[in-house]
Amino acid sequence: MANIETLKIQFIEHYGGHASDIEVFHAPGRVNLIGEHTDYNGGYVFPAALTFGTTLLIRGRRDRSLGLASTNFQLSKLHDMDSVSYDPADEWMNYPKGIVHELLGQGIAFSQGYDLLFHGEIPNGAGLSSSASIEVVTAYALLSMEGLPLDKTKIALLSQKSENEFNGVKCGIMDQFAVAHGLRDHALLLMCDTLKVEMVPFQTGSYQLIIANTNKRRGLADSKYNERRAECERAVEELRAAHPDLELLGELSAGQFHSIHHLIQDETVRRRAQHVVEENERVLQSVEALTAGDLERFGELMNASHQSLRDLYEVTGQELDALVDAARQLPGVAGSRMTGAGFGGCTVSLVHEDNVALFMEEVGRRYTEATGLKADFYVCSIGNGVERLEP
Repeated sequence: MANIETLKIQFIEHYGGHASDIEVFHAPGRVNLIGEHTDYNGGYVFPAALTFGTTLLIRGRRDRSLGLASTNFQLSKLHDMDSVSYDPADEWMNYPKGIVHELLGQGIAFSQGYDLLFHGEIPNGAGLSSSASIEVVTAYALLSMEGLPLDKTKIALLSQKSENEFNGVKCGIMDQFAVAHGLRDHALLLMCDTLKVEMVPFQTGSYQLIIANTNKRRGLADSKYNERRAECERAVEELRAAHPDLELLGELSAGQFHSIHHLIQDETVRRRAQHVVEENERVLQSVEALTAGDLERFGELMNASHQSLRDLYEVTGQELDALVDAARQLPGVAGSRMTGAGFGGCTVSLVHEDNVALFMEEVGRRYTEATGLKADFYVCSIGNGVERLEP
């Protein structure tokens, strides 16, 4: 986690004043262990909060301005606290601006303006929920400063709405929910349709989670993410010939789907739906495997998930496939898969502790040979959701 005293110095250098009235909040990034592209289809996901994420320093102002600055980007600006609108030129600032816009839309009258300084440890565009981390920590901090209730589920839903409507990205609820509700050493079995959640102890013994970043940037809004959502919606429409009340693909079991999949006319749309339904069942099988301490089975399900994302949903690409292929050829690797929306971003692998150094060296070497890019590796721990750090 970031050095808070150093961040306070940077805050004062940018905004002036004294450090005594600065408050500090943190929201994690998240990794989805399995269950990809199921969230917006009303299915199960199995994410966990990471110990690194976004640290936010905030202090009240004497006027009605909203100061936004980041240690990661040069762009900073003062906005009108009572009237914010989307502006492509504002780049990263549209995420906290979207939260202010949603809070104003809920009738919240801010008592003052605020200065905010963000420090992000999540690689941008890596698929580890940097945007959700910014959104959730902004909402949590502003509500805290105003002395308003801190309902983490409502904060997650508000953050999702901001990303959907203000920033134009049709993400599901998983990212914001995991960032808000994360619990140290636990993964979240979340049913995205009902928001029913079960905290599952994530105990992997002598195995460790390693995230590998392709360092190929990908943006959700300009990727094929929205196209995949539209294909799933089309599949639901055609399957209603057999199930008139069907709303989301996550409502179907694999058996039900395979008995009616012929109703989907387009083969590509059929493959998309098949991935969603089968991935949903893999999530439940993964929880069973972890609960039983069967890491070999959990790894097999990770591998099957990536294969489905590659062949049926077609969201992996050369870089993610190169990382996964290299990982699976090494000893001590129980499983490896892409995590996040795809089209670049990261993989997550379960690696025996005795093989971690070899894994990072050899996967990195093979990845560079295959793509010309350099991968970054993170040995991860599972941490808490959004929280106040100081005072």
